[in-house]
Amino acid sequence: MIVFLIVLIAMIIVVPFAIEARRKVMGAEDRQEAPGEFVELSQGVTHYQWHGPVRGPIAVCVHGLTTPSFVWQGLASGLSAMGYRVLTYDLYGRGYSDRPDGAQTDAFFLQQLKELLDAQQVTEDFTLIGYSMGGAISTCFAAKHPDMVRLLVLLAPAGMSMATGRMAQFIRRTPLVGDWMMMALFPARHQREIEAERDLTSSVPDITDLQLRELEYQGFTSAVLSSLRGILGRELKDEHRAIHQAGVPVLAIWGRNDAVIPLTAMGQLTEWSRSTRQEVIEDAGHGLTYTHTDDVLEILSGRLNEGLS
Repeated sequence: MIVFLIVLIAMIIVVPFAIEARRKVMGAEDRQEAPGEFVELSQGVTHYQWHGPVRGPIAVCVHGLTTPSFVWQGLASGLSAMGYRVLTYDLYGRGYSDRPDGAQTDAFFLQQLKELLDAQQVTEDFTLIGYSMGGAISTCFAAKHPDMVRLLVLLAPAGMSMATGRMAQFIRRTPLVGDWMMMALFPARHQREIEAERDLTSSVPDITDLQLRELEYQGFTSAVLSSLRGILGRELKDEHRAIHQAGVPVLAIWGRNDAVIPLTAMGQLTEWSRSTRQEVIEDAGHGLTYTHTDDVLEILSGRLNEGLS
């Protein structure tokens, strides 16, 4: 009986990691269907895409925790129509980019972004747009390189309050056991949350299926956990204050019904950076980038016309 229990416990421990090992590896075959281009950076291959006119002001878009660069399709189209040349890319661990090892801290993501910009010869005077976790990455980048950023746009940005339950907090803070729980529980839970939004209006065709596709590949779940423990594990008060002191214009756009980044974060940002312009889309949730694209573009257009650049 004791031997049976030991074997049973061992199987329970091993199964989530065995399932992960059987997932597909992102490689050359899958990348054949990808839009855009690839570049070999110091930490691995990065998938990127340019949208819009060959000439024009540049906007660089940084996506969030679980939604790769396809999340920008609608917004990139709208920005292109406004005359912007738009650069989107997949963060490591997502989309068509590599899944390198290493803690996904701000330094980890800033290295990828800076190397990509250098490779694309984008050196200054661009608009930086970050969504959710991409807002945290963009904030850290603007704080470190304020001379490069013309305007910082934050869409439901992380770096302030996040709505996380006790289990999520335990997973984030607990090595080994937290890793096992993430591998065992996250894929099914994430799938349910995505499916629950299937009927939402979206500027990205088939966004539900595109999001579910991420779960088919090795490294996605561990990348999410690493980001939760890394760049999403702290507040960015110092970075926002540095941006304010450097005089970089900031526009933040929030969803009134956001269950991931609650609207209380808006008050935190006001305390840290009173010069930040802030807007709320009344009926939007956390997916405002693709569910309320026209509203985001309208706010952007209006603010830019007022000279916020």
